[in-house]
Amino acid sequence: MRKLVLILLMFLVGYSMAADKKILIAYFSHIGENVGLGMIVKGNTEIVAEMIAERTGGTLLEVKPVTAYPRTYDECLKVAKKELAQNARPEIKPMDINPEDFDEIYIGYPVWLNEMPMPMFTFLEKYNLKDKLIHPFMTHEGSGLSGIPKLRKAAAGAVVTKGLAVYGRNAQNSPKKAQKDVDKWLKYLGVL
Repeated sequence: MRKLVLILLMFLVGYSMAADKKILIAYFSHIGENVGLGMIVKGNTEIVAEMIAERTGGTLLEVKPVTAYPRTYDECLKVAKKELAQNARPEIKPMDINPEDFDEIYIGYPVWLNEMPMPMFTFLEKYNLKDKLIHPFMTHEGSGLSGIPKLRKAAAGAVVTKGLAVYGRNAQNSPKKAQKDVDKWLKYLGVL
């Protein structure tokens, strides 16, 4: 009986510690003209971020550049190419919460030119994420898991786990498929 009580107590303490973990889902998403989808009114990455927040109970935080990106594909691509070539760090809007106050941070972005959009570098370099657990996720139309090596460098000292790549077209048009991918990844991470 004593063993059973001890095991139960250990389980409850472990559950309590897990429940106390502060989780943040920080993401950058873009609305407007999208490859293969036309005009979208809700960004692909935002849709996936909301799925993750629903499953984890985490807090959503949208990373927004001070200067919004153009909504037309060609104009947005032109700006993104210039920023990438210049290794720019676009100014981002102030945050209502401090990412440093969280234990685990899910970092989400659309893959642009096989890389993270530059505002995400601004975000990662602005905060001290040393010793944080970072779970990268991205939306794409064929680039897969892009940007993670530079994400690791930008989030110096953080522990970066295996990432998740979700097709943007699935986020928009096949949310059940996208949710299935998210759930499989969260199970891999030990969240579900």
